[in-house]
Amino acid sequence: MSMEAGALNRSAAFASIGSALLLLALKGWAAWSTGSTAMLGSLADTALDLVASCATLAGVWVAAMPADDKHRFGHGKAEAIAALFQIVLISISALAIAARAIEQFWAGGRTAAAGDGIVVSLVAVGTTVALLAWQRYVIRRTGSLAIQTDNVHYQSDLLLNIAVIAALALDQYAGLKGADPLFGLGIAGWLGWSAWSASQDVIEQLMDHEWPAEKRDRFLALLARNPDITGVHDLRTRTSGNRDFVQFHVWIDPQMTLGRAHAVMDAMEARLQAEFPDTEIIIHPEPDGHVDEIGPAGEDVLPHVCDVEDYLAGRRQEGRA
Repeated sequence: MSMEAGALNRSAAFASIGSALLLLALKGWAAWSTGSTAMLGSLADTALDLVASCATLAGVWVAAMPADDKHRFGHGKAEAIAALFQIVLISISALAIAARAIEQFWAGGRTAAAGDGIVVSLVAVGTTVALLAWQRYVIRRTGSLAIQTDNVHYQSDLLLNIAVIAALALDQYAGLKGADPLFGLGIAGWLGWSAWSASQDVIEQLMDHEWPAEKRDRFLALLARNPDITGVHDLRTRTSGNRDFVQFHVWIDPQMTLGRAHAVMDAMEARLQAEFPDTEIIIHPEPDGHVDEIGPAGEDVLPHVCDVEDYLAGRRQEGRA
């Protein structure tokens, strides 16, 4: 990454943290002055934005550390641990806001100083729009995945702030009793759904889930272009933080010398890493047709992603079909 790109990404991260701090102070005052459950939910979301940004920065920093004697596969899962911490916070906040909304609904409480809450929410909308515009500029210049993810999150914040404005206006100006706690319940549900959705990716990474089928097939299709191999089996893939890991067995000509086999593996690994950067690749060469694995792990997986006729033609050309 160039120095300019790094500076732009840092500026976007600082802008995100600065916006969260500003809105946290404003919404804290507004939640206290209005007594609005919807505003309380918005305050909780902003607080989580700030905590999430700090936790993500810590997770990314640790994940970027190189492998050492105690962590031979690197520190990539630190990102998943940081995300898990965020999910716990979001879930607790969603439950607390839901309980507060139900209590307010049954007690028949009303909001106060709706004008103050609406002004704060409008400031939040304007601040978020400005932040999104700067993030989009940075994304176009650097392509940062972290900033892209943050940008998507703040897009949802726009809807949250608009919901608070609607809740306060309906409760005080339209006289719809119960609008505020109902919007509070909606915000709690949205937070809970966000936590559930995020947990799926975290669990998959912590459990060493296989790559998505489309990514796995692209990898195999690239492998199939190598004329020096006649099959691939026992393919295993996983993701840890910002790094991918893949290992597999390939069949080669049993008459190939050790030196030639080593050169073939090096060339294959270079081609794969050009298309799949930040991937640790382990290749185990075996004589054509040799299988130690039992079940599906011992089956050739190349025909599943290649054109069958081209695959068989390649096998015949190598004298293997």
